[in-house]
Amino acid sequence: MLVVPSKVIRETVRSLLPLLSKTTPIIHASKGIEPSTHKRVSEIIGEEGLESDKMGSITVLSGPSHAEEVALRQPTTVTVASEDDEAATYAQNLFMNQQFRVYTNPDLVGVEIGGALKNIIALVCGVTNGLGYGDNTKAAIMTRGLAEIARLGVHMGANPLTFSGLSGLGDLIVTCTSVHSRNWRAGKMLGEGKTMEEVLEQMGMVVEGIRTTKAAYELANETKIDMPVTKALYSVLFEKIDPYQAAEELMGRVKRNEVESLYDL
Repeated sequence: MLVVPSKVIRETVRSLLPLLSKTTPIIHASKGIEPSTHKRVSEIIGEEGLESDKMGSITVLSGPSHAEEVALRQPTTVTVASEDDEAATYAQNLFMNQQFRVYTNPDLVGVEIGGALKNIIALVCGVTNGLGYGDNTKAAIMTRGLAEIARLGVHMGANPLTFSGLSGLGDLIVTCTSVHSRNWRAGKMLGEGKTMEEVLEQMGMVVEGIRTTKAAYELANETKIDMPVTKALYSVLFEKIDPYQAAEELMGRVKRNEVESLYDL
């Protein structure tokens, strides 16, 4: 079971290889995209274990689940996804209990993309809180953010229905609206005027959305996929654009048809 920050997945897998066999199932709950390669976590794991032939099928566990609430045995539902049905069922049986309900999904790509990119949208929702904006703004960011997650995900081979499920909409809701969310808290500090460096120093922990924003921004440029919310956050994080200015530019874009822009995947 791998639950380490995405930036250390490669070195963690390398250190584990001597202990694995080709029948060892790998389950991960890490969320992110590697900036240098734009690979998903399962792709990184598979790439590191490919030559050694020392691991079994790869499964991802994802969904709306703050650890603080899971530890209190509050009702929680998540998804496990794998290209191997038996591996997904194995993970489902491993974790399923009365308080922790586990669904299976064959869409490994969609589940990983939803889990990674929702951190970007949570950061933006935090920024809007820091700027003093309310529920209208948050609803807009979450809804339009989900649309661009789906656009990129489908382009990468995901099933669009996955993004209306637990690892898409579900994870988006819990990460964008909760004080437990590190990404939301980091975004709030950005909106209040702190720099990215100051935020990371104060947080003292990994904020996956920052790293993922860079990767998603580069992917959007490469694929010509429209991701305005992601691009606005990138401008704040890496181009030092004032959050108020980024919000104005986001609202002032060319007019669009909602349904057309949502389904023009």
